[in-house]
Amino acid sequence: MKSIYDAGPFAPCPSPFNLTRHVLAAGRACPQKDALLIVSPDHTETWSFGALETAVLGTATGFLRYGLVPGDVIVMRLGNTIDFPITYLAAMAAGLVPVPTSAALTQGEAEFVIKTVAPKAVVAAPDIPCPEYAAIIDLDRLQSFRSLPAAPYHLGDPDRLGYIIFTSGTSGKPRAVAHAHRAIWARQMMFDGWYGLQPDDRLLHAGAFNWTYTLGTGLMDPWTLGATAVIPVPGTKPRNLPALLAKHDASIFAAAPGVYRQLLEDAEPVPLPALRHGLSAGEKLPPALAARWVTATGCPVFEAYGMSECSTFISQSSADQNAAGTLGKPQKGRRIALLKNGEPVPLGEEGTIAVARSDPGLMLGYLNAPKETAERMSGAWFLTGDQGVMDAQGHITYMGRDDDMMNAGGYRVSPIEVERVLADCPGITAVAVTEVKVKTDTTVIAAFYTAANALDEAQLRAYVSSTLARYKQPRVFEHLPDLPMGANGKILRRVLRQRFERHHDRKDKD
Repeated sequence: MKSIYDAGPFAPCPSPFNLTRHVLAAGRACPQKDALLIVSPDHTETWSFGALETAVLGTATGFLRYGLVPGDVIVMRLGNTIDFPITYLAAMAAGLVPVPTSAALTQGEAEFVIKTVAPKAVVAAPDIPCPEYAAIIDLDRLQSFRSLPAAPYHLGDPDRLGYIIFTSGTSGKPRAVAHAHRAIWARQMMFDGWYGLQPDDRLLHAGAFNWTYTLGTGLMDPWTLGATAVIPVPGTKPRNLPALLAKHDASIFAAAPGVYRQLLEDAEPVPLPALRHGLSAGEKLPPALAARWVTATGCPVFEAYGMSECSTFISQSSADQNAAGTLGKPQKGRRIALLKNGEPVPLGEEGTIAVARSDPGLMLGYLNAPKETAERMSGAWFLTGDQGVMDAQGHITYMGRDDDMMNAGGYRVSPIEVERVLADCPGITAVAVTEVKVKTDTTVIAAFYTAANALDEAQLRAYVSSTLARYKQPRVFEHLPDLPMGANGKILRRVLRQRFERHHDRKDKD
């Protein structure tokens, strides 16, 4: 038996199609229902489905009156506020192509994004780093658009370009991932295959508005079913989340593993009678952490695996009680294989996780990068670069990355990108960056460098704070006499990781 899963294709995306129209269609039947609650311990801001669609389509009109036309690209430099999803949906409602970006990007990183996609406009909040640009729509003007008359939905080919997101590449150069409008249609495979989502659910996502995990799992998917999204206000501490879950009768909780870890360490136990289960994605969920969550809450937590290029397509769910210790199995409608040398490996053997190129959720490609796109496409498959093992039931056990990519709080980060920045730091003669384990279920980015003498750590931290987004910044700096090299001259990051973790373990035991 070969490591391939295929239970038949998902229903085809209808045509003509518009992503935003699809997301807001269910809410149109219940305009007074709560679409979004923005919550804190002492305040709740409520948006109904009717108010949400009014704001979205008014903003779409504002973009068109500004002079933008379908197909134009706009870059989003906005904070963790309701403006983010409204802008994202409004752009696609009008046929524009939004580029959501993390507010944590430095001005230099934002400039790289803008140069790469050449937008017709940049939507910018005053407190978010953003380079000067000829066409900037400021926050006051953006918010004034909401009261304009509704724009009609721009309908078209579901395969046309819908939005662009950036992800780190193994070359160290962030890649612009181009997705079609049909990507939202494919996310329905998660409703049963991961979420167990129903229209009467209230899903609380602990992430920020301007994180793609929150945009998809926390907002777009609940709204597609007419369910209610609950988002904590910016700055909410994990220890406050249980009380918010209880107060707002959240039935599903979604977060990255790091949030689960902090919640379990800092929060007081709170009864959660409405909660059915938790969802985890963004990085590997340690089994011990999942077990702690179950013990504390009595509710399971279901993990999912995906990436910027194809969202989540392997997942655990309440319908599958045999997935413990694995990523789960491919969702119905997916065609997934584990490949070696272009062919599916036998069950039980390690191979590269691959997604069929026919998957409606798969990216169109890397923007203006045909060579990089072709490197990831192999015949009928898209190669994720991650390794796994499939059992006879289709469950896939994650075996790690084959390219040294790091994971920082759910963001994929290239070591080469961080190394490139640190190489310019005064005093450093060579540097290698890798992900290291500092606790049983905690990893951080570590930088190992050579220099005439050990450099002041405070100065190193100040340097990366000014040149890298926070999630890309190393948390550990270690001075070494030299860096381990292989016979071909490549830095052996794995050796650095192993040395650090052995030394760290010895220190803990002492």
